[in-house]
Amino acid sequence: MPVILRSSKQIGSIDKKMTWYGVTGTVCTLENKYLFSDIGRQIETYFTNIREEWWDFGKTLSRTKHGNFAHTPTAASYNVDFGLMLAWCKLTQDVASKEELVLVVCDDPWVYRQLGQISGVNSLRPPALWTKRVIYFFRGYFSRIKLVLKFLTALIIFRTSKSAFGHGKISIIAYTHPDSKRDGFDAYFGSLIKELGEINRFLHTDGSLKLAKYLSNDSTTSLHAWGSVWYLIPLLFRRWKINKENIKEEYRWLAERSVCLENGGGAIASNAWQSHCQERWVRATKPKIILWPWENHPWERELVRVAKRLSVKTLGYQHAVIGPQQFNPGPRSNPDGFNSIPEKIICSGPAYYSQLLDWGMPADMLVIGGSFRYPPFNQNYYDSGGPVFVATSSDTQITQELMAAVEKAASKGYQFLIKIHPLYPKKIMQSKNITITQIGLRDQKGVSALLYATGASGLEGLLAGLPTLRLRPADKVAINVLPEGVEPIIFSKENLAQTLSEVEKQDALDWKTIYSHVDIEMWRKLLAIS
Repeated sequence: MPVILRSSKQIGSIDKKMTWYGVTGTVCTLENKYLFSDIGRQIETYFTNIREEWWDFGKTLSRTKHGNFAHTPTAASYNVDFGLMLAWCKLTQDVASKEELVLVVCDDPWVYRQLGQISGVNSLRPPALWTKRVIYFFRGYFSRIKLVLKFLTALIIFRTSKSAFGHGKISIIAYTHPDSKRDGFDAYFGSLIKELGEINRFLHTDGSLKLAKYLSNDSTTSLHAWGSVWYLIPLLFRRWKINKENIKEEYRWLAERSVCLENGGGAIASNAWQSHCQERWVRATKPKIILWPWENHPWERELVRVAKRLSVKTLGYQHAVIGPQQFNPGPRSNPDGFNSIPEKIICSGPAYYSQLLDWGMPADMLVIGGSFRYPPFNQNYYDSGGPVFVATSSDTQITQELMAAVEKAASKGYQFLIKIHPLYPKKIMQSKNITITQIGLRDQKGVSALLYATGASGLEGLLAGLPTLRLRPADKVAINVLPEGVEPIIFSKENLAQTLSEVEKQDALDWKTIYSHVDIEMWRKLLAIS
């Protein structure tokens, strides 16, 4: 048996001298000198390679009860970790086919069982499942109760606002973003609303009610306004269900895990509420055109289906980044094919236009409209003596590992400016060499390097001509959204100071190879505004 599978509680004295690796979420106290070679790079490679397999399995899961509201069926790498756990299984399967004896440590009860079914794996009694099931069961109900109370509050706040919005309008659905303004400026669509006029903005239900209320005026309101109070009661019991008999053995335990974890949070109920509100809105107002920041999430698929049934034109805006590891924009997981894809996808530039083509999107459904969110960087940001700019991740565990690396390097004299993610704030402790800033990269002066793990910040650093370093976690994948062929400098928690000491000024990435200037006439044409 080339693979010895154990939980952290089952490790014996003999095991401590073996080559080993631990599955994400498992706390290991084994010596790093025996750690499996380059494990961070290896798990990332396996993760990248499971894309098409996840798409195909996702299509199967989409057809299960309430699977249309879950994130796992859409292959949403940022939202769920099914792909990561599948990657661990693929890695372990390959390791088990070799001759070297390797210890795999896993405390996750579902993943342990899935790994234990692989040929060449020797396992003991798996960790208990029932405690996890009970915890997630009650956690799910608490999450849904909290959501229902929020939605009830929203119905009270926005109940009268819908009367101001008539039929047949050009409509944008946008997330409630702190950078959006009351005057029509939008974090995703920039000055499009202000420049073209004749456009109403409707705010997604998954966001701050305080901010949504602030942004509301005679051309902006929340989709909460179209919700029904009677829908809230069944929402408390909205859970994703699968028939395990129809799931292949190689996915069985991972699928059950995904169902349990997604039911243990509020995402399914949140997607269901958004879908409910937007359907009632579409039926009540019959918009001429619906435009939104497109990422192929569950609520978007539901929106397109409803709109097409009612002959409403749909336009999706590929507003930011995709990259080789953000799988959800690929159409292959959509169970009804292009029936749940908008009629046109307006791309921000040539890089992601090409990627969507490669992923199976027909050319006649794509057009380049330009980038509202990422204009060119036109000044010199680099200063070898300046601080290192750090952009935190939306992922709490990854941000913690990123900050552990920063704190270690700060103790050696490096200065850091920390910009906390605006939508996913994390608690960061300041110190002599670590300072929190509210100023984004574009408004900074004199930065020596940019540090990040996930998100578009890395691309901004490369476009600004800064040495750009990307964290590669030891047991997790920091989702890479850079265009194909664009490579930052990779670092780990252990070697950040050394990596910083070796970086040099670099040429800026050519902005025109990634993004395009906004073609306002094309937008005017697509939105049928004269």
